[in-house]
Amino acid sequence: MKKIIYSNLLIAFLIWGSAIAQSTQSKFSLVELAKLDALFKEYLSKGWIKGITANIAVDGKTVYNKAFGNNLNRSFKTDDILRIASQTKAVTCTAVMILFDEGKFKLDDPVSDYIPAFKNPKVLNTFNPADSTYTTKPANHEITIRELLTHTSGLGYAQIGSPEMNAIYAKAGIEAGFVVHKKLLETEINKLGALPLANQPGESWHYSLSMDVLGRLVEVTSGLSLDNFFKQRIFVPLNMVDTYFALPKSKQNRLATVYTEDEKTHQVKVWKDGTFPGATINYPINENGYFAGGAGLVSTSKDYGIFLQMLLNGGKYNGKRIVSENSVKLMTINQIGNISFGDNAFGLGFEIVTIKGAKKLGKSVGSYSWGGFFGSNFWVDPKKKIVAQIYVQQWPFSHGEIAEKFQTIIYKAVN
Repeated sequence: MKKIIYSNLLIAFLIWGSAIAQSTQSKFSLVELAKLDALFKEYLSKGWIKGITANIAVDGKTVYNKAFGNNLNRSFKTDDILRIASQTKAVTCTAVMILFDEGKFKLDDPVSDYIPAFKNPKVLNTFNPADSTYTTKPANHEITIRELLTHTSGLGYAQIGSPEMNAIYAKAGIEAGFVVHKKLLETEINKLGALPLANQPGESWHYSLSMDVLGRLVEVTSGLSLDNFFKQRIFVPLNMVDTYFALPKSKQNRLATVYTEDEKTHQVKVWKDGTFPGATINYPINENGYFAGGAGLVSTSKDYGIFLQMLLNGGKYNGKRIVSENSVKLMTINQIGNISFGDNAFGLGFEIVTIKGAKKLGKSVGSYSWGGFFGSNFWVDPKKKIVAQIYVQQWPFSHGEIAEKFQTIIYKAVN
């Protein structure tokens, strides 16, 4: 009898093991994912990049985590601390939604209720390029928090926006997040509030300094500096141990090298300050004190993957609730109506894949994504449970098509 019971248990175990193997195999193909190695090595061998790291998780399990190429004095590693630049924006939006969950404000409140410098906004009317003087006209309404979250606020972007707004911001000393000298978010956002908008609020989508304004909103409504709010409410609960505005000296040896391309030859070389006017790559280590909600963080693919997995899980990770499931839904659905945004839509901080957009590369409808200045991209596919990230640490980057090739291989690997 014992032999029969043992035999039946063994058969059941074998059947269970086979089912698990088949289930795992149905989720992804290691053979297909191995093609990523060849893709990355091709770009390295052609001299288009100096290094790259990528991280993919399916169903909450890491299926690919590799690094290739060289930093200045060592090889690229999977635990490199990376300049995630505009991927900071997703963290800022999450912070805003945490406070929204707590009833600190409504999404359609005027931001001037909390940052008075934005009261009675004006819109650029005429501009004189000879001396950067301008005239304005009244905005049709106060900028709302929702408009900031969707880049429909009418604000421009310092250094990478239109020539007119670049000039106006430069004259006022307004910069994007990679600042050289000590600055305070409060001071800079108050200065920004007194400047004209590029266009009427709610009229069109324009990439902007909106997220930096939202960073200040977090400070005003929480009573904490943005770096402390991120740390207390997001990074510590998620055990994101390598994500900072100001990188500690003990970890600076892990900070990845940033590269650039020669304008004429496109030869890749080490970035030196002056490569992009008014910006430094030393912002995580130069003690500038500036917590730019739009661009200031460094992180690792592991840490940022945890953050994205939390969103994929509906705002929860390892039993810890960071933001409500309802707020994650609001962040990841179309929030701009019929305002033009190419083939896709825009939520609260993310590009959202539509039916039309899904036909391009195969992302599931409802997938959400963004990227960063130094050649990084991420996306989350809620239907297929994919979290994918790719980091190059280079600007300019004339072979950005690698991100689409990366995506194509993943969707062939994941069934």
